[in-house]
Amino acid sequence: MADPSIVREWLSKADEDFNFAKINLEEDSKFYSQICFHFQQAVEKYLKAYVAAYDLEFEKIHNLIALLKICGKKDASLLSLMEQCELLNTAYIDTRYPVHWPTDYSKEKTQKMQEAAGKVAHAVKEILEKGGIKF
Repeated sequence: MADPSIVREWLSKADEDFNFAKINLEEDSKFYSQICFHFQQAVEKYLKAYVAAYDLEFEKIHNLIALLKICGKKDASLLSLMEQCELLNTAYIDTRYPVHWPTDYSKEKTQKMQEAAGKVAHAVKEILEKGGIKF
């Protein structure tokens, strides 16, 4: 297992993104696409914390599905989060650049992304804690 302090750094940055997005949503900020981006970023960092914890193959990628598959090689139970990662994966490009396809970042969709990000965060943290990572 990797240096726990490195894993905690990844988790801390992930929590920052998650909490930033959560607070903005709670305050009824209308910047839904930006909030969704931060939920996507949080999940990316939660998954990278897991990758770092177990010294898994690390690629400089932002694709949540690919990261989840890397994590799933160590613990197949994580693959049950595929639906959440598929939803959140859409927020990486759509929220940052002009796109020429329909997007819908409503309050309802943003709430679904928060729920999805929360599920991933909970699952990853639970597994890491069982593996001896204290945070």
